[in-house]
Amino acid sequence: MNGFKTVLADYDFIVVGGGMTGLCAALAAARHGARTALVQDRPVLGGNASSEIRMHICGATANNEKPELSEGGIVHELMLSNKRVNDSYNFSIWDAVLFDAAKKEKNLDLYLNCAMHSATCVNGEVKSIECYQLTTEKQIFLSGKIFADCTGNGTLAAFVGAEFHTGSEGKDAYGEEHAPEKHNEDRMGNTLLFKAIDRGHPVEFIPPVEVMHFTEDQLRLRKHTNQVPASILEKATESERRMLYDGYCQDYGYWWIEIPGTSDDIISEYEDIRDQLVKAVYGVWDHIKNGGDHGAANFDLIWVGMVPGVRESRRIICDYMLNENDVLHNHRFPDVVAYGGWHIDNHVPGGLYTADKVPSFVYEFRGSYDIPYRSYLVKGKTNLYAGGRCMGASKLGMASSRVMGTCAIGGQAIGTAAALCLKGDGDIRHVDVETLQQTLLRDDCYLPLHKNTDPLDLARDGKVTASSQQADYPAADILSGISRCVEGAHNEWRSDGLSENGEWVRLDLPRTGRIRRVQVTFDSNFNLEKKITLSSRRQQQQEIGVPKELAKDYDVELLLGGAVVATEQRRDNFQRLCRIDFNGVECDAVRVTVKAANGISEARIFEIRAYE
Repeated sequence: MNGFKTVLADYDFIVVGGGMTGLCAALAAARHGARTALVQDRPVLGGNASSEIRMHICGATANNEKPELSEGGIVHELMLSNKRVNDSYNFSIWDAVLFDAAKKEKNLDLYLNCAMHSATCVNGEVKSIECYQLTTEKQIFLSGKIFADCTGNGTLAAFVGAEFHTGSEGKDAYGEEHAPEKHNEDRMGNTLLFKAIDRGHPVEFIPPVEVMHFTEDQLRLRKHTNQVPASILEKATESERRMLYDGYCQDYGYWWIEIPGTSDDIISEYEDIRDQLVKAVYGVWDHIKNGGDHGAANFDLIWVGMVPGVRESRRIICDYMLNENDVLHNHRFPDVVAYGGWHIDNHVPGGLYTADKVPSFVYEFRGSYDIPYRSYLVKGKTNLYAGGRCMGASKLGMASSRVMGTCAIGGQAIGTAAALCLKGDGDIRHVDVETLQQTLLRDDCYLPLHKNTDPLDLARDGKVTASSQQADYPAADILSGISRCVEGAHNEWRSDGLSENGEWVRLDLPRTGRIRRVQVTFDSNFNLEKKITLSSRRQQQQEIGVPKELAKDYDVELLLGGAVVATEQRRDNFQRLCRIDFNGVECDAVRVTVKAANGISEARIFEIRAYE
């Protein structure tokens, strides 16, 4: 083909888009046995969370206002891996953590710098995609059984003729309280972030590019200084005051430097929007440095992004469209596979150019809402998922579900479901939902109001004893079926101190079995954030290093008639979910002994499972 090398490959599952959604989808499917391809058009993984854009991962916790809703599963695993090696919040190290996670999965092939440019679909079944890898000048043809569109823009779905929405639906679409009366093309815009540091002495700033010029009045509703003038606060509404205070950090680029474009198609305007954003981000910094006293005399720019982060474009029509009513009223679905808790965060039309309005209208709610499996099934397509911000949701539903933590757990649900489909008849609508839900729980995902009822878990009906226990954290709680604190229920064993020989908890199984895997869920302290972030304010909310509550050194023993018949030792642990494999050892009890934690003097365990 015109001198280009051609690559042909066939897979069980093909994921297009290597942001947090696509990465979690690909890892989940590969770990459950599906031969998987992950196609990413950038040189790094993580999407908006990568070193190219550097947005931190927000989720259902709403910046830790709802810590019980912290995302578990793969995204939490990746964050813990990052905490072990990246005390300085270096985004390049974070890139490497994501890269390593993908490359070491034996069932996963990673295609970086690889842009999909066409796809084939026959009678609603996606057959293949065609890609071009810029670095190798290869034409790559990938065929597969199941596909996932995790591109953000819904590119694959659009290529194969799926229906999609853009802009804002009118009230007639879903009966949403905060929807406009009629459909319009209002949408959230794109943003470039920056990072500055305090040099300890005055630093001059000369703009390196042509910039936009801003007055203090134009930025009066967009906090960019240490103090908000009293005259502004006196006139501000409650919502405006929240926007003035929320998310501020002197050294961290502003999310409100946002431009949405002017046509009906924000995707086709991407390059022009980027050009405007370059002028805008340097213009805002010029105003901060040279447009009056903003407390930034000693601050120096050390990084400015050139790849805009995107909030919104296409939303693919799926079997069910999550909407504002589901979000605000904590809707529960029988086919729940993910959840959200981030407020409805609907940025103002016009973005930075709309100076007379706060940059986002926020609608709060308590607790969480379910995301049903059907919201990931592309309508009219038999083997295509849509995940991330292009999933099946209205504009206002997406305004909450678009954040990366929520997208990531949805990606894990998609990948897990795909692997289960492939073990069945291959139809993505024939998944046994209960099996899918229990598999997600086993993989340390959280589904509100759901608990471990896994019939394969031999430990569920066991009897628990321990070397010691705290009054409010009895050993029996490791069999509560819930592996986190929920509404005051701790669901956790905590030892009374940590003796020289360690503290143990023992599970006497309901019958003798040949155990091949013991699974232990430790405490990683969901009350503290663990995300990579540019913001010094968000960094100060965290602790350096691996969570001190996590077990560091532990032994897992299998017993038969009181005698130890197998032992596995683990040292320097830094993960919450730990799996210890045995060679089908006959036993009637499991004992886990914590020898040391990563910074506290007690043992903490949420759950122990045992599988034959």
